Amino acid sequence: MTFSPQELMQMAVAEGEKARMHAPPNPWVGALIVNGDGVIVAEGHTQAPGESHAEIEALRRAGERARGATMIVTIEPCCHVGRTGPCVDAIVEAGVSRVLIGTLDADSRVSGRGVSLLKSSGVDVEVGVEESLVRAQLAPYLWHRVTGRPYVVLKIASTLDGVVAMADGSSQWITGDDARRDAHVLRAQSQAILVGAGTVRADNPALTARLGDIILEPLRVVLGQVAPDARVRPCLERSGDLGAVLDELGQHDVLQLLVEGGPRTASEFVEQGLVNHVVWYQAPAFGGSLGTAGALKELATPTIGALRRGRVVDVQRIGEDIRIDVEV
Repeated sequence: MTFSPQELMQMAVAEGEKARMHAPPNPWVGALIVNGDGVIVAEGHTQAPGESHAEIEALRRAGERARGATMIVTIEPCCHVGRTGPCVDAIVEAGVSRVLIGTLDADSRVSGRGVSLLKSSGVDVEVGVEESLVRAQLAPYLWHRVTGRPYVVLKIASTLDGVVAMADGSSQWITGDDARRDAHVLRAQSQAILVGAGTVRADNPALTARLGDIILEPLRVVLGQVAPDARVRPCLERSGDLGAVLDELGQHDVLQLLVEGGPRTASEFVEQGLVNHVVWYQAPAFGGSLGTAGALKELATPTIGALRRGRVVDVQRIGEDIRIDVEV
């Protein structure tokens, strides 16, 4: 069976997803090697920092079958010496004749240079195969490379009418087990989780990512100060300008920051235009407005012209709840 370049890149994206939780601060890249008959002879994805990149993994598995073959890779191969050697050199040395690339690397050390070096070595290169799909997958990495700040994902779990806490302050649990498990995957994909001190006082969360028997501990960030025995510790306690907080986290190689609230913190991030993506879990329940807390209760919108709009990129049913993904 012969696959189109688009189908091959979709497979490379799926391969790259295997590296989503362990690759950062490197991008979670996928690579395939296809021989002249259109047969996929090897696959590879980015390993942990300091270990091999996706291209090297695929070349290692392909061996001599890489000579004269085509490589499909989600992002431009690196051409500089970091923790590992340049992937461009390895591709040329392996005798790969053609490389299909999803998108250019936004890292200033690469950013087109990898493509130029491949071409100057006689490799046929095509850039932009399924580019929108690749850029969506690697959005946190690309955003960090361009801005120096983490890509901010705001996560909200509410009733259908946007209530996150009842009149007595209780909020656990609005959504069901399946949605909460999905949210832990979102935590595991993030290098840091941020909440306000009020959320810590109300819920005393640990802010860990629990994936079955595996417990991951992203960097915990609290806006304000919390008690010495709070479960969220050890954590960074910060106050003041949110932009400065993001700058600091970016310097800590946080590619994706998950903001989990509460309402005041969520409202501040939206108000200041600092959110890139919203993941909103909605339960088939209604809280009403009398005495309850809305997810964005401190966000003011004086006119219809000031309404903040986003773009729905995905809607999923998760158990009895709904997950809505919005780019903003």
